[in-house]
Amino acid sequence: MEKNFLTPEETAKVLIEVSRKKSRMSVVNMILLGIFAGIYIGLGAQGSITVMQTLKNIDTGLMRFMGAVVFPVGLMMVVLCGAELFTGNNLMVIGLLDKKINFKDLFRNWFVVYFANFIGSVLLAVIIVKSGILNSKMIETAIGIASGKMSLSYSQAILRGTLCNFLVVVAVWMSTAARDVVSKIFSSFFPIMLFVLSGYEHSIANMYFIPLAKFLGFSVSWWEIFSKNLLPVTFGNLIGGAIMVPFVYYYCYINENRKDDFKTA
Repeated sequence: MEKNFLTPEETAKVLIEVSRKKSRMSVVNMILLGIFAGIYIGLGAQGSITVMQTLKNIDTGLMRFMGAVVFPVGLMMVVLCGAELFTGNNLMVIGLLDKKINFKDLFRNWFVVYFANFIGSVLLAVIIVKSGILNSKMIETAIGIASGKMSLSYSQAILRGTLCNFLVVVAVWMSTAARDVVSKIFSSFFPIMLFVLSGYEHSIANMYFIPLAKFLGFSVSWWEIFSKNLLPVTFGNLIGGAIMVPFVYYYCYINENRKDDFKTA
């Protein structure tokens, strides 16, 4: 009987091989698929703005919950359609730990994909603004979100970024373990819904939220966007997604199992 999911050890091995393939991807492919990932995440973010606009004067918790319900569509499209997302690619560290990729390949992927995500996110923000689809409540909501993000201290941004990408890479791990489309959708939904509902910080989502508000009249410079939000949030994302999850799971499911195999032999 065919299994509907992979064990943690099997999932770790699949992700090691995925890391190897990602490390050998051409720069052109990384740029194109990175732009798509930025657009996908931005579309989920825009959906959240749309559903939240009429709820903030009714109940804040309900507003955040409804926005969190919509947002995960972005990662679903990344996972199912195929795209390169920086925060998800933090899991490539598991391939580094297994010596299937080197630091040069890892940082090459992260650098190219990160800025491709930025291009896709900002491009979508420009299109949304120019399309005229935003009403006054959406504009107010978008600026309010960006204002809240820009008011975070560095320590708050780092900690919220850490918690966020811990959940994002767990979602990627779960969706990798899932063997069918419906299971991948549910695997992507719950951890992402939780991070949005909890108010954690995702660097790629912020590449859409804050530039969108800037284009709508929010007073912030590009330097401030990077220095006060994206950089500390990205650092936090790396702690949660590139250190905590891959190191622990590699140690528990690959390294320890190899020790057991060696003892048995």
